[in-house]
Amino acid sequence: MNAQDLRGKTPDQLREDLTALKKEAFNLRFQQATGQIENTARMRQVKRDTARVLTILNEKAAQAAAE
Repeated sequence: MNAQDLRGKTPDQLREDLTALKKEAFNLRFQQATGQIENTARMRQVKRDTARVLTILNEKAAQAAAE
């Protein structure tokens, strides 16, 4: 998931992506707590993708407010 792809999406699509990422992060935390996690790097990637989506959402909100 890169920023260029995210900038082409609508705010509603971004919120759906954010919800999916948060659910995945929740599941990964449970897998880590029970020792079942296979790909520990995925946790870091999900955190960064979540931050990226939030950044783009904030940019779009600021842009809408400026207009």
